[in-house]
Amino acid sequence: MKDEATARDRLLLAAAELLDGSGGRDVSTRAVCERAGVTAPTLYHHFGSKQGLVDAVVSYGLTQYAAGAGESGDPVADLRAGWDAHVRYGLDHPSFYVLLHGRIRPGVPCGVTGPALATLSRLLEAAAARGLVRVPVADAAAQILAANVGVTLSLIGRPAGERDLGLSVRAREAALQGVLITGDAVPADVSRAGAAVTLRAALAADRTGLTAGEAALLGELLDRLAAETEPAR
Repeated sequence: MKDEATARDRLLLAAAELLDGSGGRDVSTRAVCERAGVTAPTLYHHFGSKQGLVDAVVSYGLTQYAAGAGESGDPVADLRAGWDAHVRYGLDHPSFYVLLHGRIRPGVPCGVTGPALATLSRLLEAAAARGLVRVPVADAAAQILAANVGVTLSLIGRPAGERDLGLSVRAREAALQGVLITGDAVPADVSRAGAAVTLRAALAADRTGLTAGEAALLGELLDRLAAETEPAR
């Protein structure tokens, strides 16, 4: 068991070192195995494929930076901080980032999409409980992540001396404005859809007094109302 764990760790380390120094070029399975001192079947045993190994390496790297990001209790501030940390990681580790987000296979989500969406959803649920989210939380999380990834890839593609980091700030604020009630707006200005999002978050946090069936029925109705694109006339 110990040897198995050691082989897996050696593969992760070897792949990380080779990818970090690749300058965005492809790294062969043979090179990874030779550096780790294992055979190709060992790699496939632990990771299924070369892409599985790459996803594991980059997922671990992203998990490391995400683990260091605390939450302040202000979900909107934390969304901004998370966006900035995402961009910073991509610029600090461009080879990892491009391999993960720039070579996604059709129909196969990248290795960190799920965890990233989960983090965004948690922060957006907290914002929704305060009446600050104007669209369904799942939609808001997907929109923010797509914009965050797009901006990061765009900045990576520019020469270091020509990167406009203000682009990230402007895109961040536009993305947040599209899903949140920001600036001078107050929760009282929210549409029926926005009110449904707020109540849906409250229901998820506290179902006191409701049976399971009642909670499910109310949740389904609120989801339908939250999906409205325009206020009912």
